[in-house]
Amino acid sequence: MPAHGQLTPVPRRSTAELIAEQLRSAIMYGSLAPGDQLGEADLAGRLGVSRGPLREAMQRLVQEGLLRSERHRGLFVRELTPDDVRDIYVARLAVERTACELIMRGNRGEAVARLTPAVQRLAEAAATGDRRAMSDADQEFHRTLVSCSGNGRLERMAQTLLVETRMCLTVMQEVYPEPAELLEEHRRLLDAIADGAEERLLHLIETHMTDTVARINNGAPPAP
Repeated sequence: MPAHGQLTPVPRRSTAELIAEQLRSAIMYGSLAPGDQLGEADLAGRLGVSRGPLREAMQRLVQEGLLRSERHRGLFVRELTPDDVRDIYVARLAVERTACELIMRGNRGEAVARLTPAVQRLAEAAATGDRRAMSDADQEFHRTLVSCSGNGRLERMAQTLLVETRMCLTVMQEVYPEPAELLEEHRRLLDAIADGAEERLLHLIETHMTDTVARINNGAPPAP
């Protein structure tokens, strides 16, 4: 870490990185839907970029698992099977459980301070019944949760998993939890952190993930 007051080089984002970010967003929100083929010429024209950085960006998304390559056919947005959905949430649970453990051993006060506005934004979205706004606020909460762990590698893993999560929810909005239920789940997570109740927190994060898998794969909320 540089000493206070010393100047250091400012990281610059490459064109390929900026393109990859736009493609991730398009996949996450369904503008590029599961199964869609990505045409280089069309995308280069729409984005106003050359094919070189576009190819680099698309290869990044192949490596992240958001795109798949078919020999002699090109690149396609991945379609998620029930097994994929389960695997995504198993991976998310591993990442977020570890993040929760680090939070409980670190600065819980900072985590509460950062997560409280995220829960408030979720409450505001829930009050409107806007499912897209709710999804955005839900994702912000979990992104912030992992960020509060202070582990950059967990954050990078969570980023791809959250895009894939949004892909699941975008195509299956009918199984998204009711606003009050979703809000209460996140309030309980925040309360457990504030109370220093690690065992309760880990139980809640696991239940949060497993219940969501059941909703998405079964098309209905799990039995109480």
